[in-house]
Amino acid sequence: MVDLSEQAVRQNLRDAGCDNKTIQLFFQCRQEGNFSSQLSLLSAHRQELLAALHREEKRIDCLDYLIYLLQKTENTSEQKEEI
Repeated sequence: MVDLSEQAVRQNLRDAGCDNKTIQLFFQCRQEGNFSSQLSLLSAHRQELLAALHREEKRIDCLDYLIYLLQKTENTSEQKEEI
């Protein structure tokens, strides 16, 4: 059986990074029986998390490229010294 107690749901929302305003709105929708609004809130937060993830992935790619260039430059310098 799935635990959908208020405490468990609230903790899950916190763990997912939802702020207090979002959590409060989620429970307001829950109290009103507005399931579609609850899903909309969760979907919107999920989209925000994905956007943040993609921003961080792009930053990692930039660092990886710089590391690659530095290593390539170092290897070229080492090869010239051997000649």
